[in-house]
This record gives sequence, structure tokens and C-alpha cells, in this order.
Amino acid sequence: MPNSASASKRLRQDKVRAERNKSLKTAMKTKIKKIRKSIEAGDIEAAEAAFPVAAKSLDKAAAKNVIHKNKAARKKSRLQQAILKAKKA
Repeated sequence: MPNSASASKRLRQDKVRAERNKSLKTAMKTKIKKIRKSIEAGDIEAAEAAFPVAAKSLDKAAAKNVIHKNKAARKKSRLQQAILKAKKA
């Protein structure tokens, strides 16, 4: 329980920000899962089409400090590698 007015406001702000971050994270994860499922199903064209959308989502999350920029870069790299590997097979 906050003891001061500023602490109360901070608690309210934190709740709003946590909700916003949660929605960004879940959207990002959903787009990544869509690519992974397309690869597993063997639909490489769909995975390639979904990649720019997922990359944009990762970049947005990194820009808003929801995730670290290096984590976004790592995720994009691994997704791209997975698509290329599936393409060769």
C-alpha cells in the first residue's frame, strides 16, 4: 500500500504500463509462433511472408524497451535461420 500521493500515482502508472507491455509482448509472441508453425507445416512461403511482420513487431518492442534490442536481433536472426534451413530441406 503506497504511503504518499506520488507513490499512489506511480502504482497507477505501473499498472497501465504493465498492461501495455503485456499486449505488445503477447502480440510479438503470437507472430513468432505463426512463423514457427508455418515452418513445421512445411509452408515456407507463409513463413517468409510472416517474417517482416514479426520483425517489425520485435523492433517495436525493442524500441519501447519491452525487450532488449539484442534479444530482438537474436530472435530475428534465429527465425531467419530457421526459414532458410527449412527452405534447403
